Amino acid sequence: VQLQASGGGLVQAGGSLRLSCTAIGFTLDSVAISWFRQAPGKEREGVSCISKDDGSASYDDFVKGRFTISRDNAKNTVYLQMDSLKPEDTAVYYCVAAGGSSCEHGVQYWGNGTQVTVSS
Repeated sequence: VQLQASGGGLVQAGGSLRLSCTAIGFTLDSVAISWFRQAPGKEREGVSCISKDDGSASYDDFVKGRFTISRDNAKNTVYLQMDSLKPEDTAVYYCVAAGGSSCEHGVQYWGNGTQVTVSS
């Protein structure tokens, strides 16, 4: 099983990026999918999660209203649309497959990371 995050890059503050999470050997719509991030010198933190059952989404306070998580099951892809980016959003972003349908389940698979850098 491989989870692949992509779409990162360098963007100015206020700009947008869309991250994609794809998988090989795994169907993303079978479980809840989360995005985490880790900035240099900081602990990894959860950003957003989308459940399997009803597709409900949750966001941490620091991205609420700016980021949107979504699924395209036909493409076996989960997206993280990031708008109004701030320098403090700079981090490596990871997609994560949960061990079940709910965002409350623990991690089953970690994907590789994609670097997001927001310049001021």
